[in-house]
Amino acid sequence: MAEYSGMTVNDRLVMSGMHINFDETAKQRDRTKMIQILVALEMSEKGAAAVADAILADPAKYGL
Repeated sequence: MAEYSGMTVNDRLVMSGMHINFDETAKQRDRTKMIQILVALEMSEKGAAAVADAILADPAKYGL
């Protein structure tokens, strides 16, 4: 479980190769899938939901 320990969300996405998939999912505003991806990258459900909600609240801030 320590594979992504200490990494930022973006680092986790890039290192796993999931950044493009995550960006497409975010553009589709699929909160459930966003959370699933982040949980697969060793984030807690609560943390993943907070990240997804922040991105969906202001997608332009995240380049989406």
